[in-house]
Amino acid sequence: MEKGDVFVISAPSGSGKTTICRMLVQRLDNMELSISYTTRPRKRREEDGKDYHFIDPKKFDMMICSRELLEFASVYGNRYGTSREAVRSIVSRGRDAVLEIDVQGGKKVKEELPEAVLVAVFPPDWRSLEERLIGRGRDTPDEVRDRLRVAGEEARELLSYDYLVVNDELEAAVTRVEWIVRATRLRRERAAARVKKIFDGNGEGKRWRE
Repeated sequence: MEKGDVFVISAPSGSGKTTICRMLVQRLDNMELSISYTTRPRKRREEDGKDYHFIDPKKFDMMICSRELLEFASVYGNRYGTSREAVRSIVSRGRDAVLEIDVQGGKKVKEELPEAVLVAVFPPDWRSLEERLIGRGRDTPDEVRDRLRVAGEEARELLSYDYLVVNDELEAAVTRVEWIVRATRLRRERAAARVKKIFDGNGEGKRWRE
């Protein structure tokens, strides 16, 4: 079976990456979101196994020691990680895995899987980012200032990603990421197995090669 690809989507907090990831999975066939593990408390309306796998720090440490995590990082005092087996299971079924993780995790994935496609999402400007963070109503004023400071640091690191997308308008941003996925699926390495079947089928390939 043809193996799927791994797409990493990262962005400063409040830039819309969660919405983009979920819309992308809804729009495209054979895409599956890898659900991260985290040590942070579950927030209101979040579901275990849907938004995150919520585990305690001891379990997280055990997963690190047993190399169950493809990547892991500490963000705002909590830890997040991606299951190696979950990603392997997705791509082995011919589906593309979408990893919604921060820039620390994205770089670790690229080290382990050089063929992974890294997509960075940016807000149109910092004022818009501040308004989005305040509008979410999740953070105190001090937390918003801290997130904006970290966002500036992350934005500079995200410039090293394979693709850069500005989320100035949600529908347009999702379409841009969709183009990236479709272009990746048309790469020679991905299409080679299917084309080979054309050449090998019913003896026709011999005449084509001649």
